[in-house]
Amino acid sequence: MPEKSDQRKILVTGAAGFIGFHLVRKLLDLDYEIVGIDNINDYYDIDLKYDRLKELGIDRKAAENFNEKVQSEHQFRFTFIRVNLEDREQLPKIFAENNFEQVCNLAAQAGVRYSLENPEAYVDSNVVGFLNLLECCRNYKVEHLIYASSSSVYGQNEKVPFSVEDNVDHPISLYAATKKSNELMAHTYSHLFKFKTTGLRFFTVYGPWGRPDMAMFLFTDAIINNKPIKVFNNGNLERDFTYIDDIVEGIVKIVEPEKEVPAPLYSLYNIGNSKPVKLMEFINEIEKQIGVKAEKQMYPMQPGDVRRTWADVESLKEDFNYNPNTPVSTGVKNFIDWFKNYYN
Repeated sequence: MPEKSDQRKILVTGAAGFIGFHLVRKLLDLDYEIVGIDNINDYYDIDLKYDRLKELGIDRKAAENFNEKVQSEHQFRFTFIRVNLEDREQLPKIFAENNFEQVCNLAAQAGVRYSLENPEAYVDSNVVGFLNLLECCRNYKVEHLIYASSSSVYGQNEKVPFSVEDNVDHPISLYAATKKSNELMAHTYSHLFKFKTTGLRFFTVYGPWGRPDMAMFLFTDAIINNKPIKVFNNGNLERDFTYIDDIVEGIVKIVEPEKEVPAPLYSLYNIGNSKPVKLMEFINEIEKQIGVKAEKQMYPMQPGDVRRTWADVESLKEDFNYNPNTPVSTGVKNFIDWFKNYYN
């Protein structure tokens, strides 16, 4: 393994989000010093976001104030700041006060369907905010920016599995368009300013502390509360469901690689399970774990949605020894156990 720098301070954006929270927790276990930022927007239940932060030792009342540092109550190596990524005054101050070796950008306005209702939020956070972050990385000599892209950039591509070599010039949602924009912007900054950027196209991440707008959460919530579930495209969908621990493992392997990777300054990878599951099989697994048969309401395909996702992760396996190995049955059980405990 390459020698680690003495400086092990990392900025994690979207630290109160689903993936960001799990990544912060893992990096703290590995003795990194973390500054986490998040704007705690109300796209979904903010109580869930603050409860994630509480797990990391962050007091809610203190964290509600914008632009104030909050120290973790039980992790002296974790500081949280509520700030907007697009804030051109505050974000550079955070970089100026810290010597970040790496930045993990997991902050974004998420959701495909919501981009039809509130497109401005996607441009503000995912484009303007990402540009602000790139400028800070450039001006404050960050060695490596790891950032979240999305499998949604593949749009209606029919060739499977999806490869980063595939053409992705035809996004079918604004969310996907902003993620493709991030990849282009990162390429430009790597080329012009010679710092490393690594983009990760996430494939349908699920697990404990997951987002309430995603299928795993929606189905579980409805079935437990004896409500019907909405099944789109009459159930004829496939998703490369990827458990959160496998995702975090992949990110950590990029943060601290086991070997020197002779990669260019700009890199792009799929990160998924590479084992697509039919939607109806996924629902069946949830029913099995809960012990209740769901009432299913069939709906047509939703605008901006895709029929199938499937990640080609061979390059991530080769370069970083990435090895997703959590079966859907295990992942679903872990989520449902968490859900029942969290919501009593």
